[in-house]
Amino acid sequence: MNFSLDQVPVRTVKPRQSGLTMVMDKGLGVRQAEDLVESSGPFVDLVKLGFGSSYITPRLEDKLAVYRNAGLPVYLGGTLLEAFIIRNKFEDYLRLIDKYKLSYAEVSDGSITLAHDQKLEYIRRLSKQVTVITEVGSKEEGIIIHPNKWIELINSELQAGAWKVIAEARESGTVGIYRPSGKAHVVLINKIISQVSADKIIWEAPNKGGQTYFIKLLGANVNLGNIAPNEVIAVESLRIGLRSDTFFQYLDKKH
Repeated sequence: MNFSLDQVPVRTVKPRQSGLTMVMDKGLGVRQAEDLVESSGPFVDLVKLGFGSSYITPRLEDKLAVYRNAGLPVYLGGTLLEAFIIRNKFEDYLRLIDKYKLSYAEVSDGSITLAHDQKLEYIRRLSKQVTVITEVGSKEEGIIIHPNKWIELINSELQAGAWKVIAEARESGTVGIYRPSGKAHVVLINKIISQVSADKIIWEAPNKGGQTYFIKLLGANVNLGNIAPNEVIAVESLRIGLRSDTFFQYLDKKH
């Protein structure tokens, strides 16, 4: 840190198992990736190349090299894997991961209908090759998954070999673990964390309201995902009580 300040929570250090910040790269250019590394690299744990954007991103290998040289793991959005699966090209996807020397992969079923047993098999196969992150929850508004089903899906995917499970919210933060208004689905979230270790879940939190909710609920070292590249420092400030929304979170009661 640049100077001393007391009553600031201790953050985990890299390589983190908790307190992760996953950044959503939806098409940054190489220079923008360099700027992200320079401005926020110490606070970024994972970079997700959103949905299928890696297919059309110019100078993809150059950008991957920027992240790799900075020690930032990158993975391709789960939607891309779904695009390969629906075309019966899973083996090609495995070769793609090798081609780009990726050590993480995401398995999701938010766009296609995939039997859960099949999803578990993809997790098992990929986990022999890379660190697997999975995603649970529908991308569609109005589709409600019972809390017990969320818990069942999360636990089975962890048992199949997933390192972390992402709780779906999309880039909008209005589905899955959030209500259409953007407010956190409190009952659902509380039921999930009563049965699953919060450290195993990356909560998608693209908006400040969601970020604040999870930091207040689970502390500075909660795993947060879908963070915009230009919001990393703001989120880190929020984590440690240096924004108004969490300002009193860690202060002595006398303040």
